[in-house]
Amino acid sequence: MSTDKRPFAVLVSSTFAFTICFAIWMMFAVLGIPIKAKLGLNETEFGLLIATPVLTGALARVPLGIWTDRFGGRIVFFTLMMACALPIYLISYATEYWHFLVLGLFVGLAGGSFSVGTPYVARWYGKERRGFAMGVFGAGNSGSALTKFAAPAIIAAAGWQFLPKVYALVMVATALLFWFGSYSDPSHKTPSGESFAQQMRVLKDPRVWRYCQYYSVVFGGYVALALWMTKYYVGEYGFDLKLAALLAACFSLPGGVLRALGGWISDKYGAYKVTWWVMWVCWVCFFILSYPQTTMSVKTVEGVMDLQIGLGPVAFTALLFVVGVAMAIGKASVFRFIADDFSDNIGAVSGVVGLAGGLGGFILPILFGAIVDLTGIRSSSFMLLYGTVCVSLIWMHFSFKPERTLPASTAPKAPAAPKARAKTLRKAA
Repeated sequence: MSTDKRPFAVLVSSTFAFTICFAIWMMFAVLGIPIKAKLGLNETEFGLLIATPVLTGALARVPLGIWTDRFGGRIVFFTLMMACALPIYLISYATEYWHFLVLGLFVGLAGGSFSVGTPYVARWYGKERRGFAMGVFGAGNSGSALTKFAAPAIIAAAGWQFLPKVYALVMVATALLFWFGSYSDPSHKTPSGESFAQQMRVLKDPRVWRYCQYYSVVFGGYVALALWMTKYYVGEYGFDLKLAALLAACFSLPGGVLRALGGWISDKYGAYKVTWWVMWVCWVCFFILSYPQTTMSVKTVEGVMDLQIGLGPVAFTALLFVVGVAMAIGKASVFRFIADDFSDNIGAVSGVVGLAGGLGGFILPILFGAIVDLTGIRSSSFMLLYGTVCVSLIWMHFSFKPERTLPASTAPKAPAAPKARAKTLRKAA
C-alpha cells in the first residue's frame, strides 16, 4: 500500500476549493431575485443575468485546461481564485443592469476551476481509482446547494449588497487554504513545446463532440436548473426566497455530492452503460415535469366535471431530486469516458467538453426566460430539456450499438486516441 499522502491532500484541498468556486459561480441563482425586483427585469433579462457568469466560466475552460497541462494545476487554481476576488466584491456597488452583467463575466471565471481541478486531481491517481477521484472532486458541484443554504440567510440579515463582500472574503481565504494544503508534481506537466494548435487537434476526433453533447445535458442542464429553480418555486408555488432556495437545494445537493458515487459506478460498470441509463431516467422525469398546471372540464352523464392536472410541490421536488441524482452520476460517467480515451491529454479534452457543458448552462437559462415570456408556461423549460435528452439518446443508440449486446467485460474498447495511434504507427515503422 502506498504511503504517499499527497494524492489525498490534493483531492481534499481541490474539492473544497472547487466547492467554494462553484458556490460563488452560482451566486446569482439567489442574488438575482432581489436584483430582478430592484431593476424590474423581465424573465429573459433575468435569464441573461443569472447566465452571464456561466458564459465566461465556460469559455475559460479550454485555456485553463491547457494551462493546467503546461504549468500545473496548483499555481493555475490559486491564481484563478485570487483573480476573482475583486470582481466579486465590486458587485456590492453595482447599480445598473449592465454593471451586473460586466462584473458577472469576471466572476464567472470561477466556474473555469473545474477544468483546472479535473486534470490536476486525475494525474495523482492510477486508472483503477481515477473515476472515483474525479467523482469526489466533481462533488464540489454541491457548492450550488451551499449558496442556496447560505445566501438567503445573509441577504435576510444584512441585505443583498452584503453577500458579494462575504463571498469575496471567502474566496481569498479558500485560495490560501488551497495553496498550503496542496502539492505540485513536475512530471504531471505536458511538454512545454506542444502548442495550442497541437493540443486542439483533438477536436478532429468525433468522440470529443459526442461527449460534448452528453455533457451539455448532464452538466449544462444541471447548471441551468440550479440557477432557475429558486425563481421557479417563487413564481409557480408562491414560496418566499428562503423556502424556495431550500427546496431548490433538494436538486442541487444530490446533483453535486453524488458525483463521487457516479465515479465509483462508472469504474464498476463502464461509462457507456451508466450514461445510457442516466439519459433514460432524465427522459422520463422531464416528460412528467413538462406537463403544465392544467384545468379541464369534462362532460359526464351527470354534468360537467372539473379536473385539475399538475404537479404539487412535493411531487415536483421528488422528481427534481431524481433528476439531480441522475445528473450527478452522468457528469461523472461522461468524464470517465474522457479519462479512458484521452489519458494523455485530459486537460485539453476536459476543457473542450467542459466548455460545451458550460455553454449549455449559459444558453439554457436565457432560453428558459424567453420561452416563458413567449408562452407564459413555466414548465416549458422542462419541455426544452426533454428535447435535448432525446438527441442524446438517439446519438448514443447509433454510436454505441455493439456495446448494448455485450457484457461490460467483453465490450469492444474505444479506439486509441489519434495521438496514441500515431505513436504506434511510428514504432511499427
